[in-house]
Amino acid sequence: MRVRFRGVTRREILLLDGPVGWGEFSPFTEYDDEESSPWLRCAIEAGWQGFPDPVRSSVPVNATVPAVPAAGVEAVLSSFDAAHTVKVKVAEKGQTLHDDVARVAEVRRLLPGAAVRVDANAGWTHDQALEALEALAGFDLQYAEQPVAGIDGLRRLRAEVIRRGLGILIAADESVRKESDPLAVARAGAADLIIVKAQPLGGIRSALALVAQAGLPAVVSSALDSSVGIRTGAALAAALPELPHACGLGTVSLFEADVSTDRYEARDGALDLRTVAADPELLRRHAATADRRHWWIERLRRCARLLEAAQT
Repeated sequence: MRVRFRGVTRREILLLDGPVGWGEFSPFTEYDDEESSPWLRCAIEAGWQGFPDPVRSSVPVNATVPAVPAAGVEAVLSSFDAAHTVKVKVAEKGQTLHDDVARVAEVRRLLPGAAVRVDANAGWTHDQALEALEALAGFDLQYAEQPVAGIDGLRRLRAEVIRRGLGILIAADESVRKESDPLAVARAGAADLIIVKAQPLGGIRSALALVAQAGLPAVVSSALDSSVGIRTGAALAAALPELPHACGLGTVSLFEADVSTDRYEARDGALDLRTVAADPELLRRHAATADRRHWWIERLRRCARLLEAAQT
């Protein structure tokens, strides 16, 4: 990684070379097998079934600013091409609300016309979230992503944000992909929009069905994927009937290295749909050590058994 992101400085992924294309299986290393198995279903779908027909030929994406000091924002933004929308990470452990406000203010100073959104990854309590959103309301935020944990927490916070007239939409991420029932957040009226990610939701077709049933605007995002995984996310975004907001699929720019010689990065703020393949030389150059390879192969086998059991 160019900078630490979600506590990660080096991303580990497993790639599958299927008959119709490449698939990526990259649940974070701390996820257990049950949470990881939908990620494998997505990789199998990409490599063996392929992508559904798109309804658009390009997908707008946002730039992503990790929880860097305000002085480091400009360097991060310089790695993105034509950032029209920016997602700013907030609520980082060990940092303060002052750090968050300074980071968002610097983004707004550098890109006064951009749409700005924040992502707390459920890092605030109810009271902390209200204090933060009050402090950030003056920056004309597009929405706040998962400011607090849980569906009940989101519902309570959203009601108070509306009551106070803060004008900030609430987006659900973890409360969609980490819940046993990903539609519960919509039924509870706990969010104004939902964040959908192809891998955690078990593939593009599963995610499309979820969005259709939820009846809420959707923003497609990545899980810090390589170019292969980002192409799957772009296929999901391209197949949605409506795409009102830029997607969080610009994270390849945060990597020092990638698995494709033609990195799947945005041009003029958008990803054009094209074929993405892993390069054999790059795969050799960035190959995992023998012990990590063994760890991932065993994880793959366990998750495959879970998928098989679910079908019987």
